[in-house]
Amino acid sequence: MGLTLTEKILKAHVVDGDFVKGNEIGIRIDQTLTQDATGTMAYLEFEAIGVPRVKTERSVAYIDHNTLQSGFENADDHRFIGSVAKKHGIWFSRPGNGICHQVHLERFGIPGKTLIGSDSHTPTGGGIGMIAIGAGGLDVAVAMGGGAYYITYPKIVKVNLTGRLSPWVAAKDVILEVLRRLSVKGGVGKVIEYCGEGVKTLSVPERATITNMGAELGATTSIFPSDEVTLEFLKAQDRAEVWTELSADDDAVYDEEVNIDLSAIVPMAACPHSPDNVKTVAEIGRLKIDQVCIGSCTNSSFMDMMKVAYILKGKTVHPDVSLAIAPGSKQVLNMIAQNGALATMIDAGARILESACGPCIGMGQSPNSGGVSLRTFNRNFEGRSGTKDGQIYLVSPEMAALSALTGYLTDPRELGDMPAFEMPKQFVINDNMVAAPAPEEEMDKVEILRGPNIKPYPETSPLVESIECQVSLKVGDNITTDHIMPAGAKILPLRSNIPAISQHCFTVCDEDFPRRAKNMGRSIIVGGVNYGQGSSREHAALAPLYLGIKAVLVKSFARIHRANLINAGILPLTFVNEADYDKIGQGDEIAIENVRADIEAGKTELTVIDKTTGDRIPVLCELTGRTRDVMLAGGLLDYTRESLK
Repeated sequence: MGLTLTEKILKAHVVDGDFVKGNEIGIRIDQTLTQDATGTMAYLEFEAIGVPRVKTERSVAYIDHNTLQSGFENADDHRFIGSVAKKHGIWFSRPGNGICHQVHLERFGIPGKTLIGSDSHTPTGGGIGMIAIGAGGLDVAVAMGGGAYYITYPKIVKVNLTGRLSPWVAAKDVILEVLRRLSVKGGVGKVIEYCGEGVKTLSVPERATITNMGAELGATTSIFPSDEVTLEFLKAQDRAEVWTELSADDDAVYDEEVNIDLSAIVPMAACPHSPDNVKTVAEIGRLKIDQVCIGSCTNSSFMDMMKVAYILKGKTVHPDVSLAIAPGSKQVLNMIAQNGALATMIDAGARILESACGPCIGMGQSPNSGGVSLRTFNRNFEGRSGTKDGQIYLVSPEMAALSALTGYLTDPRELGDMPAFEMPKQFVINDNMVAAPAPEEEMDKVEILRGPNIKPYPETSPLVESIECQVSLKVGDNITTDHIMPAGAKILPLRSNIPAISQHCFTVCDEDFPRRAKNMGRSIIVGGVNYGQGSSREHAALAPLYLGIKAVLVKSFARIHRANLINAGILPLTFVNEADYDKIGQGDEIAIENVRADIEAGKTELTVIDKTTGDRIPVLCELTGRTRDVMLAGGLLDYTRESLK
């Protein structure tokens, strides 16, 4: 029996555990990336582990999230990350060099390698045949220190692509179709592997758009084969020497299969407030819009920009629409500046933003109250844009550009014939905004520069004998990390200061939660299905840890957030019977007796006693040998320090 591409790469990297479906396996990590919103904490954790220099083949620190410097905090964080990178063997992509996933694809990604990043859209690297996985910052810190990264051996879903996209139908429409079929929780515990004759019709940037938004499926990662198309992209980046041909065996066996005829796909949009709320343009109808934002790690490539410039050429943005464009990297910005496409955008009335995440994470460009905003981004969670009642639609760059001209949601096929957009034979190569680390013999001379906003990792302690506390919060289904720990220009600068940022924890759902939880001293949270979907931000676990949360009891978890809870020493529990969710109320007194002894004994079913109602509720606490030890130790940082002694 042959192997899938996913299995080939994982099998070559397994360093711990049995390579059996459903088992936890530890894999060797070749590369890591961080960005500045999660990086400060990741590097504080790396320092706490005590390893002097990274042990990966390549680790890169990017500055792309907190680039709006309205106070000293962001600039201080950037300076801290730069000094840590120089001292500890990490390459440093300076502010202005571009979005981590776009730059990593261009300059550092290698087919067949493993990559984890402290950003949930790290699977973008699957566009060139990497196993690229989003993870919490502490997981990245451990990997930089030479530790394995642990995942459950995933189910593998074959997405068989046939045909070719019609003119003005985009790769964004492909992933929207996958989301429409599978939903935001349809990829949990799975890798999405793209195969079939249709693959060779898609460029590397188009593949990367698709793997990027695989994060919205809840998937562990997504991956395309490394083929001649991949080679041509790497040649154009002067990196042909890193290419390896990689594909699944002809007789590979998959757990599931999805068939998509590319020629049958039509332009679509994800409607508010979920990436899987997908409808065709025809179904949505004539929708008046207020704003268009083009960019993000999903759709900011050179080819995306060229298509946008073609549509805007000689036209003017509708008077009722604000159009903002953010090229994804310095390379892209340089190239469109040199070939005139940038001037075309400016002539049309576009507002040009720096090469950074920007509006995607609520860092500026919030729409007007109740405003309809078309965005080429990957998430449209309620309030994420910075406007609580903003109506955010996720669309392709082609649809976004044309709609900016017409003033309403417009099918790009109305443009008629589409010219041939050719990938460049040679990209402009200039890595002068990537700083190399200090040589090993000079690392001790490097001073770490810490600003006053940088606070240490929250205090942790071993798992207690029994948990007795109140329910501080009860929430419903599909709670995102944006609900738990919001982003945006006001809150992101506090990412290196857990005491301060914790005051915003869950305020989207309940403004009084931080005060109530802190006053309780210790408490638990109760939630519904797919709790913690969204970004990899470990702050959604660290802020609750600081506020005294000892356990989270839900119907089901999103993968990365569950791992982050374990890393923080917070007990992840799921209902045996989902109907029991209705038996627990906010404020109820609960007890989990002898929890430490039960977990030490390897029990997976515990009992939550609701002292307020008298109900005894069976719950699952499914921990492996390693995660059980992590939980007993009080979290991954404590466990790792003990392991290194």
